Amino acid sequence: MYPILFKIGPFTVYSFGTLMAIAALSAVWMVSLELKRYRLNPELASTMVFAAAIGGLAGARLLFLFEEWRNFIRSPWEFILTGAGFTWYGGMLGGALAVTWLVRRKGIPWLRAADISAPALAIAYGIGRIGCHVAGDGDWGSVTDAPWGVAYTNAIIGWVHPYTGLPYPPGVTVHPTPIYEFLQSAAIFAVLWALRKRGYPQGAVFWLYLMLSGLARFTVEFWRVNPAVALGLTEAQWFGLIFVLAGGYLLYARREEGSPPAARS
Repeated sequence: MYPILFKIGPFTVYSFGTLMAIAALSAVWMVSLELKRYRLNPELASTMVFAAAIGGLAGARLLFLFEEWRNFIRSPWEFILTGAGFTWYGGMLGGALAVTWLVRRKGIPWLRAADISAPALAIAYGIGRIGCHVAGDGDWGSVTDAPWGVAYTNAIIGWVHPYTGLPYPPGVTVHPTPIYEFLQSAAIFAVLWALRKRGYPQGAVFWLYLMLSGLARFTVEFWRVNPAVALGLTEAQWFGLIFVLAGGYLLYARREEGSPPAARS
């Protein structure tokens, strides 16, 4: 793995940060294209993505602290000062709240903004997972003998089991689940991008995104090494199920609504 791309004197370029920046720029581009298509100000794209990033970081951090509450209470400064520990679904909820506040101030209907954001969310998440893969930040899966198995021998957290902290023996490979998630995200993006102009009711594209992304995460967790929290399912799988059910219900509930005003092709 390559957590550091290169150094120029005291300046270090990290692979994870670089891929996160590419993900953000991709999201800005996609959102700006959709804003323009709906005759909205495309310059709002960077503000929306920035708000999502700030809210997402806060939400991801807060959910992580909630999950680790007992350890946090015992040693709060260790958690606060290290800056380590983020949870994806907390980030998604925090980002959604931040963007909701912004679009309401700008007078953009929430469901319209959600539809605009859905393809960008899919592709940005996938690119971010490539960053996880290149840096080796511990998001890999269980041990495998599959020919595409990967040994993250230069991982940024060390080539150790993410939960036991024990080093992997030489020759061991694991499922490259960040790559799996990138492929899932690329497929979700392709579906959403192809359907976005079909004249569905407002919110339909976003509800479909919730369903597909929830199903994708639920599935990939079978190859991840996250601990089960209830009924043999991980926390991410429970969130995934909630997203699938919520998205499916809301999509079904709006099936008979009329089409929204047409956007430009």
